Amino acid sequence: MSESAASLPLAGSRSRDVLVVLAALASVALAARLGVWQLDRAAQKEALQARLEAREREPPLAASALARRPEDVAVQTYRRVGLGGHWIAERTVFLDNRQMQDKVGFFVVTPLLLDASHDAVLVQRGWVARNFNERTALPAIVTPSGHVDVEGTVVTAPARLFEFSAAASGAIRQNIAAASFAHETGLALLPLAILQSATAANAHDGLDRRWPPPATDVQMHYGYAFQWFAIGTVIAFLYVWFRIVRPRQRRRA
Repeated sequence: MSESAASLPLAGSRSRDVLVVLAALASVALAARLGVWQLDRAAQKEALQARLEAREREPPLAASALARRPEDVAVQTYRRVGLGGHWIAERTVFLDNRQMQDKVGFFVVTPLLLDASHDAVLVQRGWVARNFNERTALPAIVTPSGHVDVEGTVVTAPARLFEFSAAASGAIRQNIAAASFAHETGLALLPLAILQSATAANAHDGLDRRWPPPATDVQMHYGYAFQWFAIGTVIAFLYVWFRIVRPRQRRRA
């Protein structure tokens, strides 16, 4: 056998070794990077939670202090509010496929016409179960007439869900946005929404207000980070064991 022919298996073995090393290094680096990313996400959530808790300790906002421009809403998000006004009950919207305590139903959103003002604001009043036997049936809820006092927190808007039709209308719909709903109804809606709190005054209106606190999944990110770091460690261990330790043991044997 010629010298060149004998060198072919050796060259192939070296190329294979290089590929294995590169694959192992890339896998460990990727796992480490994903672990660091999850730690960064956890840190962001903890910082957000700290900001929200600080805002909750601030005095409630009055109606006159609410943001009038969309770019001003972010600094008021999760600030407490105390508002007075009248429900515009005929404009109540039932947002479909929303969960509360692992049950599916509606989020009930009703505009509140603010006292001494032509402005209105969308209030996410609570959750109610739906009739799955008659999907178009609206649940019975109590909407007081006359003056009401509303306590809650500022939010940007109810979370959006996927919908097939962008031109949603009617009492039951998937999503609602202040700008489009204002155009639809002619109401002077502020560019924010209010997440109504549970109080003695609304305890018997048929709505569930056990809203989940924001940024509660920090531990999930730590768990994912641990998994990625563990995966990287296992890959590095397997490489060292099968490519370094075991071959040395065989040569000694």
